Amino acid sequence: MEVAAQLRRGISRQFSTGSIKLSGKFSFKRQSSFDPARPGGNSSRRFAFGRQSSLDPNRRSPVHEELSVPENLDSTMQLLFMACRGDVKGVEELLKEGADVNSIDLDGRTALHIAACEGHVEVVKLLLRWRANIDARDRWGSTAAVDAKYYGNTEVFNILKARGAKVPKTRRTPMAVSNPREVPEYELNPLELQFRRGEDILKGAYQVAKWNGTKVSVKILDKECYSDPESINAFKHELALLQRVRHPNVVQFVGAVTQNMPMMIVSEYHPKGNLASYLQKKGRLQPHKAFRFALDIARGMNYLHACRPDPIIHCDLKPKNILLDDGGQLKVTGCGLIKLSKLSPDKVRLAHPMQIDGSNLYLAPEVHNNEIFDGKVDSYSFGLILYEMIEGAPAFHPKPPEEAAKMLCVEGKRPQMKNKSKSYPLDIRELIEECWDPRPVVRPTFLEIIVRLDKVVANCGKQGRWTGNFKLPWK
Repeated sequence: MEVAAQLRRGISRQFSTGSIKLSGKFSFKRQSSFDPARPGGNSSRRFAFGRQSSLDPNRRSPVHEELSVPENLDSTMQLLFMACRGDVKGVEELLKEGADVNSIDLDGRTALHIAACEGHVEVVKLLLRWRANIDARDRWGSTAAVDAKYYGNTEVFNILKARGAKVPKTRRTPMAVSNPREVPEYELNPLELQFRRGEDILKGAYQVAKWNGTKVSVKILDKECYSDPESINAFKHELALLQRVRHPNVVQFVGAVTQNMPMMIVSEYHPKGNLASYLQKKGRLQPHKAFRFALDIARGMNYLHACRPDPIIHCDLKPKNILLDDGGQLKVTGCGLIKLSKLSPDKVRLAHPMQIDGSNLYLAPEVHNNEIFDGKVDSYSFGLILYEMIEGAPAFHPKPPEEAAKMLCVEGKRPQMKNKSKSYPLDIRELIEECWDPRPVVRPTFLEIIVRLDKVVANCGKQGRWTGNFKLPWK
């Protein structure tokens, strides 16, 4: 009776069942039996009154007890309950009353999964007559055939195999853990990520998805990387860095999928795109906007450089790695993508020189030429970005990026400041020239950059240059 009472307490948390479709860009074929969007939701309860999925890493002990079905269970949970008990008549009555034969619980398990685990041959046959999805996968990628084989239910397995059931190989990720206590805190349930209707999950690319109703950006690891130790180490390194980062001017890490395939990194989504696209549309920025953007970037970078115990050197700071949020604030992204080898507390070099793009004109000469460097490489990139916001075009435009990068890093040339606007104080020109100085020791730290930009903003505000169109960031 305790289990029955437990079931009753979970009723208010359950999802509605059946096949549904939502209008709009996103589509959901079925709804789980525990919908956090429903009133009283946010439940983590699962159907746990029989054998669990064969691929579930959490080895729970099944509850074996003769129970009557609580009256107010929804149809999904009744169907799973009846399938677990092997009640052929009860399952058939529910299906005739309109219960969806393919409805699922929080772990993505159908009645066919449950019956296959328990070895209820007649229930399996009945569900197949009602066109149960024979290859439905649960949260861990297990099918009914896999579960039947795991629990030694040979007759059920043979029935499913004869009907054409696929028996996929066990899909364990390189980061899969055997002990549930070792699952990372950031781990997300992949069933909570919904991609646009009809959209394939493109490996190795960023895609927009919905996570519990919120739009997010999802980076999906390419399947070829699973067998490459270097790629997996790079993935782990990126996750280790992202967990440490919490700042208004750095893109927020939401979580990751590491125990299921495909592996993914989920971060906040910014529909307004990146700074590169913004500058391409707007061209030269007004002083007040250029300096506000510069302060956003500098604050985010100063935070990364001040991280302890080890500073985070971005090493790939460029307009494409700076996103614009709905409030017009800039956020740095892409940190941790380039793996570095630490040589001393403040000196590093590229772990793999081939990972850099030689056509990236924002790369400091030390990185471009594969030399030892420190955090001042990011100051160099910042100087070129500030120059671009003021001038309205990248350095040495319209020359190709490869040629511009060679002029900057190999020939040591620097672009001319063409904008003669009086709105740009001499201090800004000096700041840019110091940032892109070929000698790292001359370049200012981001803390120094913030102080100098704040001073410029304050002085221009006193002189009334930007009255009405510029607001100090702290006001």
